[in-house]
Amino acid sequence: MSARRKARKRALDVLFAADIRGVSVEEVLAEEQARTHDDPKRFTEIDYATELIHGVVSHLTTIDAAVREVATEWPLQRLATVDRAILRLGVYELNYRDDIPTAVAVSEAGELASELSTDESRSFVQGVLGAVAKSLPLTEVEPAGPVTEVADTASDD
Repeated sequence: MSARRKARKRALDVLFAADIRGVSVEEVLAEEQARTHDDPKRFTEIDYATELIHGVVSHLTTIDAAVREVATEWPLQRLATVDRAILRLGVYELNYRDDIPTAVAVSEAGELASELSTDESRSFVQGVLGAVAKSLPLTEVEPAGPVTEVADTASDD
């Protein structure tokens, strides 16, 4: 498994844990960084994972709006928590990481969904990300307040 794939998985773990526990991403990230502090191999992974996590959190309102726009039959709060985290990570890589080709972002998200979610999740995740990719670049949406918890934006009004 490549270092970036491991980092994506680690970022997904943090985003998922924050969402499921209803705590701040920073709290879960600090716990993860403390666990990897003495392992140089894992420390490299957490560096890239941290970039991804901070990117998702800083653009969360826009990312969630993009998912809502294309997945109209699936409100964010109805999505499986792992699928929601995978989509957020995938949309971030699609729109904000120039070093990640579209096909790679969609494929990697599909791999994560295959590995960690249901049989149907891979095609769902790849379909949503494909639709988001067609509408790029995304227009930034102002958050209602500071975004520190992933779970804060999971509800649809």
